[in-house]
Amino acid sequence: MLRAEALSLPGRLAGVDLAVGAGEVVAVLGPNGAGKSTLLSARAGLLPCEGRIQWSGRDLPRIPFLERGRMLAWLGQESPADFAFPVREVVAQGRYAWNDDDHGVEATLEALDITHLAGRAITQLSGGERRRVFLARALATGAPVQLWDEPASSLDVRHALEVYALARKLADHGHARLVSLHDIRAAYRFSRALVLDRGRLVADGEPPAVLTAELLRSVFRIEARFVTSLVPELPEPPCA
Repeated sequence: MLRAEALSLPGRLAGVDLAVGAGEVVAVLGPNGAGKSTLLSARAGLLPCEGRIQWSGRDLPRIPFLERGRMLAWLGQESPADFAFPVREVVAQGRYAWNDDDHGVEATLEALDITHLAGRAITQLSGGERRRVFLARALATGAPVQLWDEPASSLDVRHALEVYALARKLADHGHARLVSLHDIRAAYRFSRALVLDRGRLVADGEPPAVLTAELLRSVFRIEARFVTSLVPELPEPPCA
């Protein structure tokens, strides 16, 4: 279990307590500036802040870097492509902490539908294609806890749905996913939803129970009308 206690960063987070266990797929929601990206970065140990972060009872900052890389993977909001590395090499970077070069890389390429891009330079790809490459790199780590900051940004509808389905499938195998979203509707595909507002955790629970009209009005400043609709589902993708 990855547990955070009293995470605080002036102007960005205010005493957030949060625990994510094996098999959970958790959506992190909130308006712009609510602290979603800050929370994920802090949970990954990438952003110094007050409070405590533990993995299975061990303080995260005290865990050696390579060991931490085998336990936890982080996908940032940006998908930079500053160097013309081949896609397969970028994905294989996710295996650095294991020192085994390319274990599982081919399966991960297939899971993200980028096998046909494996030999191309990442600088030649579209924004959506690059996003899938960096997501594949995170998955290639095999880390049981993955923190994804808006993984579906730049993706078309098909690939966004596949990413959400893949997150659920991996959770069924005991992995945990903490995923920030800007699309409130996508949260209904997750088992749990957290809502941040101005750096504070204001709601935590199953999406239908959490995403009430009152909460949407107070946090997102919108008047919502709830309707029943058919949401397209895709076949479950292969597990990386």
